[in-house]
Amino acid sequence: MRNKEDNCDIWKSSIYTRTVCVLASFPFIFSECIGCSLTHKWAQMYYFASFIIIFQIGWAAVQISHLSLIPELSEDDHTRTHLTAIRYGFTVFSNLFVYIITWIILHVTGECDKHQVGPSDAWKFRHVVYIVLGLGTLASIIFHFSVTEKNNYRRHEQLLAEGESGAHYNFLRDPRLYQVAGVYMCTRLVVNISQVLIPLYLHRTLGLAARALAVVPLALYLGSLAAAGIQRLAPRSFTRKLHYLTGAACAIAGFVWIYLGSDDDYKIYFIYVVAVLIGFGGAVMLVTSLALTADLVGAKTEASAFVYGLMSFTDKLACGIAIALIQAYADNAGPAYYGNALVWVCGTAAIIGLILTLMLPRFRPERLAVTDDSSINNSEHSQDQVTTPVENI
Repeated sequence: MRNKEDNCDIWKSSIYTRTVCVLASFPFIFSECIGCSLTHKWAQMYYFASFIIIFQIGWAAVQISHLSLIPELSEDDHTRTHLTAIRYGFTVFSNLFVYIITWIILHVTGECDKHQVGPSDAWKFRHVVYIVLGLGTLASIIFHFSVTEKNNYRRHEQLLAEGESGAHYNFLRDPRLYQVAGVYMCTRLVVNISQVLIPLYLHRTLGLAARALAVVPLALYLGSLAAAGIQRLAPRSFTRKLHYLTGAACAIAGFVWIYLGSDDDYKIYFIYVVAVLIGFGGAVMLVTSLALTADLVGAKTEASAFVYGLMSFTDKLACGIAIALIQAYADNAGPAYYGNALVWVCGTAAIIGLILTLMLPRFRPERLAVTDDSSINNSEHSQDQVTTPVENI
């Protein structure tokens, strides 16, 4: 068995390598095609796709490593919910910062209240990327030098005794894994597709000025931030299903409002209310789906990276297919196309995610150890076991 220093060094080197992949590829995604700016669009697509692949591999690996720490930090499901909400809160802070910087740059470099964004504004967004990349690099350096990994001897003993691959196999046999994966996939469709389509909806469908491209998403993230704070303070009696129902109801209400709203009052005032509803609902759904994933991992923390990786795979696959299909029919579509796509894709995903969540069975904390078949079926438990059902189910 490796000693503590070796484990720490290997863990840091792994995170460091993945972070370098992100830092090395991200600037090229938002820059002109070097040496191929006048070539066919398919050639440019392959150029940018290569950097996007590198970025997605590095970013997803870092995200999975970070998420898999949550089951390691606590075995209490309520504490895991708090940790997930705190993590998402800082994610929202980061996104808010991006939109604030975007609004400042658009505001000081042109008449953003009157003009729409065009190809001539590409340099402004590159400046946003460079600022974000610089601060992200600083945050990664601080994390790398300030966080140390403790050697978990109990976990190493479990790995040596039964094998990590065995835990993976047992998870793949558990039908709850696929239910939770479906919930997470639908939730990510709501959150990610809405974030992608809302700027296009504002620009193409509503014809709003450039200022709205920064302020409306800002309102969306303020709603997300409020949701993260409220969920962190929620009592134990507030179940996972009730959390998800609340979030889905808010998000669906926002999508219905988008479908019905088109007048001037909607464009000037109510679009911000819609953004807050979608942001609040999406955040509640996402935190809840991540908490359900942590519940599924339970005591089998040696397989946490595998489970979160599988969730991330379903997310990337579904969102990639959805965006590809949306863009495939966008060229000859009318101005209402992106609004309708936002409503039907995200609204349907929210409904399916809610149905899957409500269908999840009630199970006790010890059942989260999927290799223990007796804990799934037995209703009698010893006194030293926790006998209250998982509150969030």
